[in-house]
Amino acid sequence: MATADKNTEKIILEAAKIVFLEKGFDGSRMQEIADKAGINKALLHYYFRSKEKMFDAIFQEAFQQFIPHVAEIMSSDKSLLKKIELFVETYITMLSEHPHLPIFILHEINRRPEQLVNTIKNFGIQPELLIESIQKEIKKGAIRKIDPRQLIVNMIGLCIFPFAARPIIQRIIFENDDIQFDKFLKARKKEVTDFIINSIRLP
Repeated sequence: MATADKNTEKIILEAAKIVFLEKGFDGSRMQEIADKAGINKALLHYYFRSKEKMFDAIFQEAFQQFIPHVAEIMSSDKSLLKKIELFVETYITMLSEHPHLPIFILHEINRRPEQLVNTIKNFGIQPELLIESIQKEIKKGAIRKIDPRQLIVNMIGLCIFPFAARPIIQRIIFENDDIQFDKFLKARKKEVTDFIINSIRLP
């Protein structure tokens, strides 16, 4: 793709993110996205024939670096505790760079779950690698007995919730202070890591 085409596509996707967040996926219109991007609707359709195509491109942009990095972490010979630390750090960093993503995902879960699952699977995500690491540590007696699936969901949930619920949390707890909330998110990496590791330590 030529540089000019790439730049135009990037402008369109940035505009789509803004409109999707403001209006919701169903409430967004192609004309609104074109207006936000500063282009005509015909050019918008040249790059993306539908909102679904734009969503898929936004989703893939966010995950194309995150998934390979996580896969590398999980397949490494690092300790389970180190894997947890790196997973949390990578996940929260990705969400900080793409704060729109949790809202998109929650919307897609209800709208077209099969498509979302297929998109994630196509990135080559392998939760069984982490499950295997957890089971090994349990057998060694290094951590308490826990369902690995519970641990994985706990990790993901603790990372994603502040981003998905940001409009509520920021207004209620942080009096809508962007700076303080962003500081909170940066500190979240250590807080979540410590919470998860303490939850699996032997008494």
